[in-house]
Amino acid sequence: MQAAALKKRADDAPFDRDPEQSFTIPSRYYLDADILAQEKEAIFYRNWYYAGHQSQLTEPGCYLTVQVCDQNIIVIRDKSGELKAYYNVCQHRGHELLFGSGKVRTITCPYHAWSYGFDGELKAARNTEKLVDFDKCQFSLKPVQVEVFCGLVFVNLDLDAAPLKQQAASLEQEIREFCPRVDEVTFAQRDDYDVASNWKVMIDNFLECYHCAPAHKDFVSLVDMDSYNIKVHEIYSSHISNAAKTTENNAYHFEKGEVDFGYAGWFLWPNLTIWIYPGEPNISVLQMIPNGAGRTIEYQDWYLPNPEPSQQQRDAMDYQRDVLQPEDVGLCESVHRGLQSKGYNQGRFVVDPERSELSEHGVHHFQQLYVDAMDCDI
Repeated sequence: MQAAALKKRADDAPFDRDPEQSFTIPSRYYLDADILAQEKEAIFYRNWYYAGHQSQLTEPGCYLTVQVCDQNIIVIRDKSGELKAYYNVCQHRGHELLFGSGKVRTITCPYHAWSYGFDGELKAARNTEKLVDFDKCQFSLKPVQVEVFCGLVFVNLDLDAAPLKQQAASLEQEIREFCPRVDEVTFAQRDDYDVASNWKVMIDNFLECYHCAPAHKDFVSLVDMDSYNIKVHEIYSSHISNAAKTTENNAYHFEKGEVDFGYAGWFLWPNLTIWIYPGEPNISVLQMIPNGAGRTIEYQDWYLPNPEPSQQQRDAMDYQRDVLQPEDVGLCESVHRGLQSKGYNQGRFVVDPERSELSEHGVHHFQQLYVDAMDCDI
C-alpha cells in the first residue's frame, strides 16, 4: 500500500516525464522521515552502492566494511582472488563480525568466536559438537552482490539486480576517456562533510550548472562554460566541459595532462558522483549518505597514481575541500531550510530545448528515477 506522503495532494503541481513541462517533486519528499524509511527499501537496498576501491583489497583476507543505510556489509577477497560480500553479522546471536578495514586469516566473531571462511561457510562453532541436529551448513553468512567498476567496488543487497556494467554500459568508456590510468590509481585521501540538508538536495545541486556562475566564480574560470554539456543516460548522467582557453584560473594552477579538458563529472544512481579534474591524473567519488531526513554525510574519496599527491594534485584537492564543497554545502543547507517554508511546495525545472549549460534536465532525470523507484503518485 502506498504511504499517504507519496500520494498526490490537492496543491501538488504535476511532475511530468517531459522536463520542459514538469514541476519539481514536492518539498515533503525532502522532509518526511517516513519517506526516508521507504527510500531505504525502494532505493538503497535495491541498487549498486559504492563501498570502496580494489586497491584496498589487494590480497586474500583483505576486507572493508560499508554501511548501506542500517545494513552493515563485509567485502573480502577470497583465497582464489575473487571478491565476496556478505552481511556483516554472525549467524549465532547477531554480533557484528568485522570493523573498518584490514586483513584477517578467518572471519571470527569477537563475541563467541564462531568463525567463517572467506566463502562464507561456518568453519567452527565452539561447544556445538553435542548439540542435537546442529548443521553448520544452515549458518553460512548471507551473501550480497559485489562488482568492480573502473576499480571502484560496489555492493548490491538485491541478489537479482542486473550487473552495474550492464545498467551503465557506456559509463566505463567515458571515465577511461578522461582518466586513462584509472586502473593504476590508489586511495589517497578521504574528506568528509556533515551537512544540514536532505541527501536529494545535494544531488539536485550537483546535477545542474545553472547556479555555477553566481555561486562558483572560481569554478567557472576553470572551465569553458559555453561547452559545459549534460547528457542523461539510463542510470547516470555526464557533466563535461572543454578546457578554458588558458590554464590560468582562480581555482588552482595546473599544467595540461594526458587529456585536455576542463572538467568531467558523472552522477550514478542513486547517490554517487564521480569527479575528474584537469591536470595530472586523478579521480574522486563523492557519496551522499542520508543521516536522517534533514542531514547528509558526504564522503569524498580521492584516488591518484601515488598515495602521496603532487603539488598540483594537492592544490586541486584543497580547492575542492576548502572552496567548492563549502560553497555547495552552504547552498544546499539554505535550500533545505527553504523547503520547510509554508510559502513553498514546488518549483519548475528550467529546461531549454538546446539542453544548454544552464538547463536543469539532469535534475529532472534524477527526480524521474526517484519517482519511478518510489512509485510516487504526483
